[in-house]
Amino acid sequence: MLFSNQSNLSTSQPTAHTSIYASHYPAHPYHLVTPSPWPAFGGLTALTITTGTVCFMHSYQIGTYALPLGQVMMWFVMYTWWRDVIREATFEGLHTTAVQKSHRIGMVLFIVSEIMFFFAFFWAFFHSSIVPAIQIGNTWPPQGIQAFNPWEVPLLNTLILLLSGCSVTWAHHSIVAGYRKEAIVSLVLTVGLAVFFTGFQALEYVESPFHISDSVYGSTFFLATGFHGLHVQVGTIFLFICLLRLIKGHFTRQHHFGFEAAAWYWHFVDVVWLFLFCVIYWWGGME
Repeated sequence: MLFSNQSNLSTSQPTAHTSIYASHYPAHPYHLVTPSPWPAFGGLTALTITTGTVCFMHSYQIGTYALPLGQVMMWFVMYTWWRDVIREATFEGLHTTAVQKSHRIGMVLFIVSEIMFFFAFFWAFFHSSIVPAIQIGNTWPPQGIQAFNPWEVPLLNTLILLLSGCSVTWAHHSIVAGYRKEAIVSLVLTVGLAVFFTGFQALEYVESPFHISDSVYGSTFFLATGFHGLHVQVGTIFLFICLLRLIKGHFTRQHHFGFEAAAWYWHFVDVVWLFLFCVIYWWGGME
């Protein structure tokens, strides 16, 4: 009788240890995130940047303070929020196989949305270039526009991005194979090539014979290549953070989705540039 009472007591009244274990290790493979202040702080940051930008464009003095403040808030929330995500994935083991599968689906959908984003720019370019309007002289490029020679800096940037795509693939295979030193070397090479690409793109902008306000050619050219350059900078930061994590030993042969997502994003940037080179620089620049 005594033993039966003890047995019933142990099953009906869990101890504090079992309660803590159940809260930290649930009986399902999904990650139920804990309350975090960063989504609300990120929304406040977006409001500050938007308000500061509008006020700055309308020459309000408050814009000169709100816009830099929003930038600082943005970098702060990016650092703290992603720091928490890295902790959850690397040290707390909360990114299980099921969670990583959902992350992969989310990254694929994000890249699809980015494809639609650039599709709009290509649509605008083809709309204006295939049948040029009389306002621009019924010709493409428009009258008075001297297009870039595609076989100079654009071709060099194409080779740089293609090499960076090869090096990031080398890094991925090195991580999967367990070759940590080779992965670090190849990722350093990828980040270096990305920086070179951004530098040459900036040089091209400085030496451009036309501006964004020079007809529809300048608008579509700088919007498409400028937003691609912005994506290159985001991808460079993405890969640089992965490099730091790789040096610290955060990635293993089975658990490295953070780098995998960065590699997918970088390949997307490569493919978009190939379309930009073929359509805007080469085909769109022929007289």
